[in-house]
Amino acid sequence: MPAAALTSKTKSTPRSVLFDLPYVPREKKALPAGRPREWYITHNRRLKAMRLAIALLDSGVWMPNQAKNTTIRSMAEDIGIHPPSDITCHMVRALMRYSR
Repeated sequence: MPAAALTSKTKSTPRSVLFDLPYVPREKKALPAGRPREWYITHNRRLKAMRLAIALLDSGVWMPNQAKNTTIRSMAEDIGIHPPSDITCHMVRALMRYSR
C-alpha cells in the first residue's frame, strides 16, 4: 500500500450538537408593509394553526378526528395563546391531515 494512502491530509474534528438547550423563540420581525389586511389575517391564522398542530402532536393527539374544537381550544389555553376560531380549528385539522 502506498504511503500516501496511509496518511490523511484533512483532519476532521467531530462537532458536538447540543439538543438539550432550552428552546428560545426567534426574534420577531415586523411583517412587510403594503399588503391587504386579509393577507395579514391569513398569515397570522396559519402561524397559530401551525403552533397548535405541533402542540397537539407533541401531546399525543395524532389523528385529525381526535382534535375536536374543544380539544384544540383547551390546548391553546395550555400553551398560552388566545382561543382559536372555528376556521383556525379547521386549519389545525387540515395541517394534521396533510402532514401524513
